[in-house]
Amino acid sequence: MNDKQLLLGRSPRGPITLMRRVYKYILPEVRAELTRWRVTANAIPDVELRKQALDSMNAKQFHCEGGGVYAAANLEQRHVLIPLIVALQTISDYLDNLCDRSTSMDPDDFRLLHQSMLDAVTPEAQTQNYYALRQEQDDGGYLHALVVQCRASIAELPSYELVQKHVRELVQLYADLQVYKHIAHADREQELLSWWESHSPDYPQLKWNEFAAATGSTLGMFMLFLAASDSSLDAGQAQSIKESYFPSICGLHILLDYLIDQAEDKIGGDLNFCSYYSDEQMLNDRMEQMVQAARKSADELPFGHFHRMIVEGLVALYLSDPKVKDQQNVRKTAKLLMKGSPWTRVFFWLNSHWIRKAM
Repeated sequence: MNDKQLLLGRSPRGPITLMRRVYKYILPEVRAELTRWRVTANAIPDVELRKQALDSMNAKQFHCEGGGVYAAANLEQRHVLIPLIVALQTISDYLDNLCDRSTSMDPDDFRLLHQSMLDAVTPEAQTQNYYALRQEQDDGGYLHALVVQCRASIAELPSYELVQKHVRELVQLYADLQVYKHIAHADREQELLSWWESHSPDYPQLKWNEFAAATGSTLGMFMLFLAASDSSLDAGQAQSIKESYFPSICGLHILLDYLIDQAEDKIGGDLNFCSYYSDEQMLNDRMEQMVQAARKSADELPFGHFHRMIVEGLVALYLSDPKVKDQQNVRKTAKLLMKGSPWTRVFFWLNSHWIRKAM
């Protein structure tokens, strides 16, 4: 049996097996990593940086827990994958807080901050002062330590050289989005549309808001880390994984997030990519197309059952969120998206009865 078959054999075959692995191994180890990083964050000298570091972990812990699910497909390498996924996602969440609740509105500042994510996945890059363009400077080495952790974990992935260019591409797109979405409200939509113009020829199946949403997901990065833990990975497989995850699975991920946040974003005046559809019917049609495209992409990948569980788990996770029950239009969309997949209903039940009660 070769390494590829071994990786396939390690992957959970159904929702119950996956959830058992998540509860027995993934969640405890992800939470242990976050506890370790909270200790470091608590020692940040600058009050504002310390606040945003701690707030990002406390409010967005589920991002790391969700990303950690990828380690369930290769439990023997979870000691590498979980610290890597947690560190990169923690950088992402921390920087999102710094930009979203920023004392700065400088796009150059936002871009320099996100250079840390690119450097984290580029071991040969020179690290720098990522705070150079903002008032707050002294994080006690917190962001640098996260970058170093990513690099240390990457060094243990036997096939990282085959996925690095794809990871960097996804991280660069993510960084671009974070810059454009956090600048002055009067400028952000035009900047996002101009950015889309440079990418639209490559994604004729998408609307601009769907492309932007897809760039906001870290799932493609995490799947490429998992793939790189397999020593038998080849370049064609790495390319296929990237193209399968981006834009379909990544786009579905973030559009679901925006779907359930419509009411609160409207109140807060925050950007919401679901608000750019002309009406509810168009929203439902496009969301249904995104679900079907994500399912198709998942099914076409090697060990497709695992990827399909990721897709159905995403749908179930977001549509079982308590926010849905208070939004009549979202409830209608949820019923539409739940159709045609027994796995979605299984995950919905598991999420409603196990996960929500455990939180």
